[in-house]
Amino acid sequence: MERTNRRWLLARRPSGMLEPADFQWVEGPVPAPEDGEVLVRNLWLSCDPTQRAWIAGDTYLPAVAIGEVVRSFAVGSVVESRHPKFKAGQLVQGLFGWQDYACARPGTISAPGPVPEGVPIETAMSALGATGITAYFGLLEIGRPKAGETVVVSGAAGATGSAVGQIAKIHGCRAIGIAGGAEKCRWLTEDYGFDAAVDYKAGNVGKNLRELCPDGIDIFFDNVGGEILDFALARLAMRGRVVLCGAIARYNDAAQAPGPKNYLNLLSKRGRMEGFIVLDYLPRAAEATAAIARWMKEGRFKDRVDVQQGLENAPATLLRLFKGENRGKQLLRIAEAQ
Repeated sequence: MERTNRRWLLARRPSGMLEPADFQWVEGPVPAPEDGEVLVRNLWLSCDPTQRAWIAGDTYLPAVAIGEVVRSFAVGSVVESRHPKFKAGQLVQGLFGWQDYACARPGTISAPGPVPEGVPIETAMSALGATGITAYFGLLEIGRPKAGETVVVSGAAGATGSAVGQIAKIHGCRAIGIAGGAEKCRWLTEDYGFDAAVDYKAGNVGKNLRELCPDGIDIFFDNVGGEILDFALARLAMRGRVVLCGAIARYNDAAQAPGPKNYLNLLSKRGRMEGFIVLDYLPRAAEATAAIARWMKEGRFKDRVDVQQGLENAPATLLRLFKGENRGKQLLRIAEAQ
């Protein structure tokens, strides 16, 4: 039976909240790998806020072109290999996109890499994947925490935020998470070991931070931006650090939002605000994954994934992130391993 490659293409640049019309579903033949390439059957897709930026315009990666497959991290199985380092049946990961099959060449943007043996795919795409690596290096390299300091994390119930809080606790810090809803805040304290949680949907974020951080915020790990960033800047401690990881609250804004009102606190508090991209740390990924794997084995680090089903649901699954519907790392399973 002839195989079909189902794909989601970018139909237009999004304006405001993502809409179904931003994407186009097409079906066609499965591509054939050229010399030096592998043909991968995608099994799992990762849904991440950065995808919204990739389809909106140029960022740290070139924008996805109109008519191209929507870019995403994925794990799949090698169907056919024309590269000496890969063999049929091997599990690999890379930027393979929203499609059933992808041809990928080592050394390119979609370069395949092996999935660690003995690691569940879900874990390889979350705690021991880009999520864990992001949290590890963002906090430890950019934030540089010291035992006893107060670390506040926005988007704390998400995949990266929950990992940051746990790593902060492992390094002897006090961890406070900001999340949406009483249920997520309860997870943070009961499941992940945060010292406290602030429900931004209940309002009074500024008041709560003043009460919980009387001596200020030593490190603010920001996944949200917008008003939440402003509240944190207002409570910055002397020599405080702000780690810019994401700004999900602003990704769907139709117009450029004004900058934070409290940025001058960086001056008066001699603070530092620095952004980073996880791709810069991929050569050191093994350092992060080894540490997190050890902490998981010791019971000091927990991982939560939210699994949706079916390639046809890729746009709706990505949208879950911006509606706050995901419960942990958002994954989409599109096929079973053979």
